[in-house]
Amino acid sequence: MLSRGAFSVCNAMSDHSQAAAGLSSNQCHQRIFNFTNQRRNFVLSSSGAAQKGPVLAVATGEPNTKQADGFEPILADRLRLGSLTEDGLSYKEKFIVRCYEVGINKTATVETIANLLQEVSGNHAQGIGFSTDGFATTPAMRKLHLIWVTARMHIEIYKYPAWSDVVEIETWCQSEGRIGTRRDWILKDHANGEVIGRATSKWVMMNQDTRRLQKVTDDVRDEYLIYCPTTPRLAFPEENNASLKKLAKLEDPTQYSKLGLVPRRADLDMNQHVNNVTYIGWVLESMPQEVIDNYEPEKVTLDYRRECQHDDIVDSLASPELDEDAAVLQTTNGSPTAKKDGDESRQFLHLLRLSGDGLEINRGRTEWRKKPAKR
Repeated sequence: MLSRGAFSVCNAMSDHSQAAAGLSSNQCHQRIFNFTNQRRNFVLSSSGAAQKGPVLAVATGEPNTKQADGFEPILADRLRLGSLTEDGLSYKEKFIVRCYEVGINKTATVETIANLLQEVSGNHAQGIGFSTDGFATTPAMRKLHLIWVTARMHIEIYKYPAWSDVVEIETWCQSEGRIGTRRDWILKDHANGEVIGRATSKWVMMNQDTRRLQKVTDDVRDEYLIYCPTTPRLAFPEENNASLKKLAKLEDPTQYSKLGLVPRRADLDMNQHVNNVTYIGWVLESMPQEVIDNYEPEKVTLDYRRECQHDDIVDSLASPELDEDAAVLQTTNGSPTAKKDGDESRQFLHLLRLSGDGLEINRGRTEWRKKPAKR
C-alpha cells in the first residue's frame, strides 16, 4: 500500500544527510526557518473558517476557503470531524467505533486501528491539498513519477476502544534521511483525553516506473516542508523503545503456519497492490487459537520488504520469540520460573513469504497481553 499522507523534512537532519544535501548546518537551519515563516504567514492569513476547522465552517455557513494554492476543499473535507491544529503542523480527527469494526469482546480490532491510522493520514494529506490521486503525492512527485511506499509500521495499543467510543487521532510527519520520511500518530479516548495508543511508520520514495528507491529531491521537500514540525516530535520519545527494535528473520521450521493465503479483490489498494492492513490480518492467521481466545495484540511491528500482487499466494509463519530475560528466569533445574498472572504476555516472530519461491514479503513481531473482561 502506498502512503496517503504528506511527508516532511525537519531541522534534525543528521550531519551525513546535510552533507549529502550539500548544505552547511547554518544554511539548513536558515532554509527551514524561511519555510516555517511561509507556513506561519499562510495560517495567519487564512479565513476564520479555515482556522476554526472544516466542520465549524459548515455549521456557521461560512464560505469555502482554499487551504493551499489552487486547492479547493471538497465536501468531505468540510464535513469530516477533523482539521489542522492551530499551528498547521499536525492534523486531528475524531472517529466513532462502528459495530462492524469490533470483535467478540465488543472492542476494536487491531486491523480497525490500522485502518483508522491510514484514514487519518489520507485526510491530513487531502486537507492540505496533497493526495489528489490518493497517494499523497505533491506536484513535483507526480511530475517525476515518484510515490511513497511503507518500510516499517509499529503500533502499540494500551487500551482498545469499544463499540460507540469516540477516538481522537493526531498525526504529523517528519524527515527520515535522504530517501525517507516518517509519520507518527497518537490515539486518545475523546471522552477523557487518555492516551490509548501510539504508532510510528517509516516510508521511502520509489520511482513508480522503475520500482527503484530514489532520494527525496529538494523540489519535493520544498513542497511539504512548510506543513511539518521544525523540531523533532516523536510518538515514542523514549530511547531504545520497541519501535526501534530490529526484527530477526524467522527461519524454518516454525511452530505455527497458515499456508496458501490468497489476496481478495477487496484487499487491493488504488495501485492494485495489497493494502498495508491486509498484511496484519495475514500475520494473525498463523497464530494459535489459544492465544487468539485469551490474549489481544499489544504491540505489532511489520517490516515491509516486497510488494504483493493480486495473484500471489502467501504463507504466514510464526514462532514464539525467546524471552531476552530467559537466562535470568531459569531455575537451578533449568525450568523457567513462572511469571505473575498480571505480567503475563506472549511474544511472537512472524514471516510472510511467497508460497512458490519463498521470497520474503514481511518480517513481523507481535506482543500479546491477557484480554480484559468483556464489557
